Amino acid sequence: MLSVFKTIPTHMDYKGQKLAEQIFQGIILVSAVIGFVYGLIIEQFGWTVYIVLAGFAVSCVLTLPPWPMYRKNPLSWQPLIPDVSGETSQKPSEGIKKKKHK
Repeated sequence: MLSVFKTIPTHMDYKGQKLAEQIFQGIILVSAVIGFVYGLIIEQFGWTVYIVLAGFAVSCVLTLPPWPMYRKNPLSWQPLIPDVSGETSQKPSEGIKKKKHK
């Protein structure tokens, strides 16, 4: 059962994040304008809230999952450089003695 969840991709590239943010803001803006105009016409503020919440739900469904359109530009990572010296590497702070403050 848990192996099914491991096959689901969970990453999104940087351009995909930018696209998701733009889609999210666009849907929220359009739903807010439509909700405000509709609520103003029928004089019911509750409908404005319902329309904005519906826009929020739609934008969450479209932008929160990592859909394939958000994964078109993956990063190419540099290959791992093998350690040829054979020595164990020390942290830079291990060789430096700490000064005691008076």
